[in-house]
Amino acid sequence: MWSRQRGRLKPLCCGVEELRCRRREREAALRKARREQQLVSKRLLRDEALEEAEEGCVAMIFGEAEIQQFLRLAQRGTEEKEREGALVSLRRGLQRPETQQTFIRLEGSIRTLVGLLTSNQALLQLEAARCLHELSHSEQSAVVEACLPATSYLLTYLSGHSSDFIELCLYTLGNLIVESEAVRRQLLPQGIVPALAACIQSPHLTVLEALGYALSQLLQAKEAPEKIIPSASTDSSVLGSTLPQHMLQLLQPGPKLNLGVAVEFAWCLHYIICSQVNNALLITQGALSTLGLLLLDLAGAVQRTEDAGLELFLLQKQPSLLPEGLWLLNNLTANSPSFCTSLLSLDLIEPLLHLLSVSNVVSVLVLTVLCNVAEKGPAYCQRLWPGPLLSSLLDTLAFSDTEVVGQSLELLQLLFLYQPGAAQAFLQQSGLQALQRHEEVAQLQDRVHALQQTALHG
Repeated sequence: MWSRQRGRLKPLCCGVEELRCRRREREAALRKARREQQLVSKRLLRDEALEEAEEGCVAMIFGEAEIQQFLRLAQRGTEEKEREGALVSLRRGLQRPETQQTFIRLEGSIRTLVGLLTSNQALLQLEAARCLHELSHSEQSAVVEACLPATSYLLTYLSGHSSDFIELCLYTLGNLIVESEAVRRQLLPQGIVPALAACIQSPHLTVLEALGYALSQLLQAKEAPEKIIPSASTDSSVLGSTLPQHMLQLLQPGPKLNLGVAVEFAWCLHYIICSQVNNALLITQGALSTLGLLLLDLAGAVQRTEDAGLELFLLQKQPSLLPEGLWLLNNLTANSPSFCTSLLSLDLIEPLLHLLSVSNVVSVLVLTVLCNVAEKGPAYCQRLWPGPLLSSLLDTLAFSDTEVVGQSLELLQLLFLYQPGAAQAFLQQSGLQALQRHEEVAQLQDRVHALQQTALHG
């Protein structure tokens, strides 16, 4: 993909191959940085009603004797309330790392918990699942590995009838999947992908959001490009299942669009696209057109809004959907001329330009997508220039954010390289003054000089 290079840049006297080489070198670092900065590795699901009821109760550190007592009561208590209460106390204790370590060292503890998970009493099942969920959220790999005997049962319960229980199982599986290769090795042959594909037809939004999280965790695995995503010929792989089609349906704009669900599945598509396994298949299933319609819908919302607080319109109500949609579009156009052609054919350039006023983050992503298109060569630059792009770039060069300005200059650099008349047209529209505003920024001085020279001799 095309992204702004950090640090001081040399003048524009390099050729196409050098520009492409720079882009490839930056790509891996950008993807790694994005994952480290924005990905939340694990989720903790706790019942709000229970949290309020237990307010003021401090999570205690329990020793072996206390844990054994709770497990005995949970197994053999004379009343169901007593058995459930023992598991509630154990669950509170398992919020502490010290209790977690003691629990997994205790012989038979996990086996007992799994036994309660598979009992025929719904309340005990639920509390046992909550105990496992606390363990799955641990940052200690030994604690996560200890949960391995429970994973096949959690998978089985995804086909149950209680949406709350399914949601809990999905978040627990997601926490375990991302931490442990052993968990993934066990679940893949047991059919985790078909099980997730069945869940995506749930009418419950909480289940769909939890599913998106669990699936995104699975798609992050280092072995995903070889073992999880690949084949379109078997339903045991993601691309061979119905998951992609349903994910795209959940990203369709309209009154049924749920932002939390859409963001989770946008992450899923992000990992699939980054794997470069079979992006052409996603396009045939309508990925680009779906994303284009979504961005058109958001761009239309921007145009219809006259409020001065435009960012609070989109950034509070839809804080992640717009950037995630643009990031997906960025991945699709990064290395594919055919995707860039589709973007132009769908007339998405002008709607994208309307998003430049939303926020600095969105502006950088929009400009990055446009750089991806321009980088494909003269024919693509002819479709971009001049049109509304010229006035839009004059506006973004006036931004106070140096990252927006830097990405604008990257786009100009490509346009001047591939479109000989662009430099003169830019100067005629006060472009030189726009560039000179940033001459005091050391990081941009070389590029400003290079653009001026190109314009004067173009």
